Amino acid sequence: MRLHLTVAAAALLALTACQGPQAEQAKRDAAAAADNAAAATDQAIDRAAERARATSDQAAAAARDAAQDASSAGHRAADATRDAAADAANATADAAQKTADKARELADKADQAAKDEQAKH
Repeated sequence: MRLHLTVAAAALLALTACQGPQAEQAKRDAAAAADNAAAATDQAIDRAAERARATSDQAAAAARDAAQDASSAGHRAADATRDAAADAANATADAAQKTADKARELADKADQAAKDEQAKH
């Protein structure tokens, strides 16, 4: 569009050197062409700015969605980690309880064996 302005301005300068009614009409035509070119350039700039704003808004919305997705994934990972830690703690407690039960059982057997041995003597 800026090329149109340059061409129109060059034509206006060339016609300024001319004399007579045809030159005046040509000057008016060149001025009108320059005005039309300027208006078209302004419209093109406005449309480009509008598209850039729309694209920027879409990118911002996509970024917000991605951040929300990442946050949700982080919460799910934290929940899974907490659940795994609880499961591990429960498994450890169960193993400790079984070990304690076995130790009591062995202690009871040893105590009974000692009583049986004393009863023989």
